[in-house]
This record gives sequence, structure tokens and C-alpha cells, in this order.
Amino acid sequence: MASETQFREPRAHEPDVAKESDASLPPEISVVIPVYNEEGNLIELHEELSAVLSPYGKTYELVFVDDGSTDASYTVLKGLHDRDRRVRVIRFRKNFGQTAAMAAGFEHAMGSTIVTLDADLQNDPRDIPLLLDRLAKGFDIVCGWRKDRKDPYWSRRVPSQIANRIISRTTGVHLHDYGCTLKAFRGEVVKNLDLYGEMHRFIPAVASSFGVLVDEVVVSHRPRARGVSKYGLSRTFRVILDLMTLKFLLSFSSSPLRIFGPPGLFLGSVGVVIGGYLSWLKLWEGEAIGGRPLLLLSVLLMVFGLQLISLGLLGELQARMYHENRRRPPYAIRDHLQ
Repeated sequence: MASETQFREPRAHEPDVAKESDASLPPEISVVIPVYNEEGNLIELHEELSAVLSPYGKTYELVFVDDGSTDASYTVLKGLHDRDRRVRVIRFRKNFGQTAAMAAGFEHAMGSTIVTLDADLQNDPRDIPLLLDRLAKGFDIVCGWRKDRKDPYWSRRVPSQIANRIISRTTGVHLHDYGCTLKAFRGEVVKNLDLYGEMHRFIPAVASSFGVLVDEVVVSHRPRARGVSKYGLSRTFRVILDLMTLKFLLSFSSSPLRIFGPPGLFLGSVGVVIGGYLSWLKLWEGEAIGGRPLLLLSVLLMVFGLQLISLGLLGELQARMYHENRRRPPYAIRDHLQ
């Protein structure tokens, strides 16, 4: 359900082998699944997704992104692709991280609606129709909220709760569960995003700059049955750094001079005032100012102020170049089965 202070209502089991006629139709729904060493979960995940999406009444594709797995995940995915033409596989040359996997999935997804979920079977595919139904009501992004989360309390849930509050307060987009991968998007929203670092968890906040409507619904969460979790407390520091980057991008990416200019003008002005005072003492009072610490402070403040303003101007130039040139994607693909 949506937060009352942030969100508002907008206006206004199937066989494994896909039928050739269904596989030839353009997909309406693309399910993007990042995969890293999940060989034991992939067949069951494919069965669950097929059981949910086949009766849904819309064409779909499953886009698995193998993020440099070192186990037999790619072999399993290749077998699924051979059996079901709705399965597409993107294989990275090495592990680039979940954000890069998401970016690759978004870029290659052909559906007008994109759903994301983890490959560890902790997200329940049966919740996908719930998200799609909310998306059909006019929202642009629908996020899952693992209200009854099946993870260790102190090592996973408490840090996540703290992080969600910090992210919500910093970005202004209030969600209970930024870390839930189960989300549904309108394709045009995410295909225009540049993702890197750990930015995949901040997609609703990044997209908020486009004026999108965001909703949040309670979804199921299951304990991990097989495999090992790839998340730990070490990710917290990277998330904090990326949050600082996100705050800067949301507030000042289009005009960096706004963050560097004011302190530069302030420091430079203080230096000029102190320099004027010392000049008055020298010219009108005849006092020696060469040995005064204030003279050095005045020069330093004026130099620092000039440097900050120059940094802001250089940032403006970089921002212009960034928006005018296409950026290189943060991943490299080895194989692409489609």
C-alpha cells in the first residue's frame, strides 16, 4: 500500500515448451532476473514464473542476466532457453554487480511493462499480477514491500529498516522497502535511466525527477531454501556513498554551480572584506600589515572562493557534456541468447 504522505491515487501450471505462435509474438511483459550463482533455483523459478504468467493473458518474456556466475547457472539457463523460446539469456564476461545486470536487462527488454525480481526464490512470482494490476491503474512504478521479511533480524532487517528511513528522508520518496527487487515499471520510465554503483535500489527516487507516480504494495517473502545470500553488511558503506551521489544528482546534477557557487562566493567575500580592512589600516592608519595572520587568511579565503567557483563552472561544463553524449554501458556481454 502507498504511504499517505507520499503517494496518491492517479487520475484517471503450463508446459515448459512455449508454443511457437506465442513465442513469435512481441512480448507485452518483460521479466528481468539478475542471476549470480543460483543454479539450484533457476528451474523452479522458471516453472513458477510460467505457471503465473501463462494464464495471465498477456505475452511475456523472461530475461535472465547471468552476472558472471562461477557455477553452472549459465548451463541451466541455456537449457531453459532451448526448451522455452520466451527465455532470453544475457551473460556477462565477469561479475559487474546487480545494478549493471538490471541496466542490461532494461536495455534489452522488449516489453512495454518490465518486472524485476531476484533469482533466489525469496520473491514470490504469484505477487506479479498484483503489481501489474496496480500499474494498470495509472502508476508508473509499483514497488514490493516485504512486510513480513524472512531474513535474520539483526544482520539484515534492522540495517535495512534504518537504511530505508534514511533513503526516504534524503530523497523525499517514502518507501518502506527500497531493497525489495520485486518491482513493476513502465518501460519508458526505466529505459531512460543511467544506473551504476548500487543505484538499482534507488530507481524510484531517481525516476522521481521525471514526475512519476509511485505505489507500494505488500508482497510475500520466503526464506532462502538453496544457495548463499550475496548481501551483507559490507554493502552498507557502498549504499551510503551512492546515496550521497544520488542526493547530489537529484539536487544539483543539472547545475553544479548551485552547490559550489554559494560557499565560494561566501569565502571569497569574507576574504575581500578582511583584505579591505587591512588595506584601510595600511593606507589610512599607516600600520604595518605584512606580518599579520589576517593577511594570509584573507588571501587564502579569496583563493579558496575562486577555486570553488571555478570547480562549479567546470561541473557545469561536465554536466553539459554528460547530457549531450551517450554514456558507455557499465557492463560487457559475452553471450546473448534470444
